[in-house]
Formats: sequence, C-alpha cells, structure tokens
Amino acid sequence: MTVVRMQERHLDDLAEVERLCFAHPWTREGLAAELSSDTALFLVAEEDGRAIGYAGSHLVCGECYIDNVAVHPDHRRGGAASALLRELIRLVRESDGLFLTLEVRESNLPARRLYERFGFREAGRRRQFYSDPREDALLLTLSF
Repeated sequence: MTVVRMQERHLDDLAEVERLCFAHPWTREGLAAELSSDTALFLVAEEDGRAIGYAGSHLVCGECYIDNVAVHPDHRRGGAASALLRELIRLVRESDGLFLTLEVRESNLPARRLYERFGFREAGRRRQFYSDPREDALLLTLSF
C-alpha cells in the first residue's frame, strides 16, 4: 500500500468509498472540486492501483481541519487509515502546522481509538452534529 496525493484517477474509487462509508457521502464532483483548492490536502491510500481510502483535509494558516478519513469496508483493519494519518501529520508538521482537528461520532469507538493512538485529545463536543442517526460529535485535536 502507498499513500499519495489525490488525483483525478482516484475519483471514481473514492466516490464509491464515500457511498459505502457515510450516510451523506461526498459526490465525485465534490471530491473533484478539491483538486483545484489551494487549501485542500487530500491523501489517498492505494493498493494494486486502486484507491482504497483517503484522508481529506484543509490547511489554512497552520490549522488543519480533517473533513473525512474513510477506508473501503473490504480493506479496514489493514493499516490504511494509520498510513493516511501518519502522512497527513507529517505534511502538516512540515508545513509548520499548529494543530489538526476533526469531529468523530461519539459511538465510533474504532475511529476514536485510532485518533487517540496518534495523540488526538478531546477538545469539545458538538451536540446533535450528525444525522442518520442523530448523534453528538466529539471534537478531537492534535496540537504540536
């Protein structure tokens, strides 16, 4: 598995990952729009030439907001999410970033454990942030 920056050739696979992972998925067009964004930092985990997951974020003035981390269900628990986070953290640090932050469903224990392993800590709660089903989000932050 390798981690590279998102390219147009990844869009169909990533749109499928989105459909499989989220109640309100990003569209192919939404992902494509990030290719021309100056603030977007979207990384893709590839295996055998296919995009199996991605981490999408925006880096502005040293602050990195992670929009999504998603891995195809058939490829979970194989290290893709860890590889994506490791590279994202490296790139943000290299860019003199101050912190990374994200929201995660309170019930998503596997994701919460993953982020905690990388040093993310709970910084707050967004009540009723998610729908389908309605749920609070925990705001997690990794400061440098």
